[in-house]
Amino acid sequence: MNKVLFFLIAALSLLSGCSHNYVVTLSNGARIGASSKPKLEAGYYHFKDVNGQQTVIPEVRVREIAPASMAEEEDKNKWQTKKKK
Repeated sequence: MNKVLFFLIAALSLLSGCSHNYVVTLSNGARIGASSKPKLEAGYYHFKDVNGQQTVIPEVRVREIAPASMAEEEDKNKWQTKKKK
């Protein structure tokens, strides 16, 4: 019984680690949350947004695609001010 329980917990923890959210930053500065990794096909990025809607954006409009955790770090660093000596 303990072996089965251990196997189930290990399997669930491995599967849950594969899910990532992304932030797509457009050339005009707008940001779109993506629940799946955007894939480039024929000059367009295809992905599901955080609402589950299939979204297609031209490659030329995308400035950056980053994991949500990294995008949050950028926001924090962006607003920090340097101390004057």
